[in-house]
Amino acid sequence: MIRLGIDEMISHIRSEIPFTGVSEDYSFSLKIREYTDFVCAAIHDGHQFRRSLWNNCRLTEYERWYEEDPCTKQLIEAFPIVLSGLDSRFEYDLNRDPENCIYEDAWGKALWRNPPGREERRISLLKHHNFYKVVRELLVKLEGKFGYGLVFDMHSYNWKRWNRTVPTWNLGTKNIDSRRYGSQAESWRKKLEKIRLPYNIPASAGINDTFEGNGFFLKYISSEFGNTLVLATEIAKVYCDELTGVIFPEVVHCIQLQLNNLLPLQVIEFRADKG
Repeated sequence: MIRLGIDEMISHIRSEIPFTGVSEDYSFSLKIREYTDFVCAAIHDGHQFRRSLWNNCRLTEYERWYEEDPCTKQLIEAFPIVLSGLDSRFEYDLNRDPENCIYEDAWGKALWRNPPGREERRISLLKHHNFYKVVRELLVKLEGKFGYGLVFDMHSYNWKRWNRTVPTWNLGTKNIDSRRYGSQAESWRKKLEKIRLPYNIPASAGINDTFEGNGFFLKYISSEFGNTLVLATEIAKVYCDELTGVIFPEVVHCIQLQLNNLLPLQVIEFRADKG
């Protein structure tokens, strides 16, 4: 992995040069082993939290971790193009628009002792802006090369906070074109439902059951790139104890291995539809 400025990343993408890089400010990473027609993203995987914000933040490290999506990058790291956030969503949320990406409160809890100052906001907003500059260049390249694109937008959620039975997997499809892509979403749901987990962890998959796919990442790509489908895919945090922060690596690995087999099958189906 190499450290790259935003302009260097963009230059590599425009010249179709494979690279594995981290942004100069360490806010996100991008691996392009080869220029394929699909991207895997884990934009909430990050946990870094800028030191200048520590004393002003009311939340503990665990409280921040609880709302992040740990291990989501690991689930998709085998694929040719992997984009991941490294910073915590509590500094700025890549799945919110720039006007709302810096939280005032989070899930009913006040986040800051004092509102972040102008310079702190500027730094965070620049990171958000640069991330989307690179996303745009990447999808311009892929749609230009293939005529279409497919993005697997991987997230996780805290299933124990729900007072009803919720699916192991949830797809958010409210903001995709259901006439064009509804069959693709249903096909992906059926594949996820086939994933078998240890310890009798239930295997189920729903559409718009817990979340509806209202994130900015999906909305931005869908509005800017008419031939790119984003599959907003959430897994319940069955791969960890969300109440203690303990990760179950054998469960993570089990999910990863099965996604390594199933995700390429969805890509093949998507290509066939486009063909």
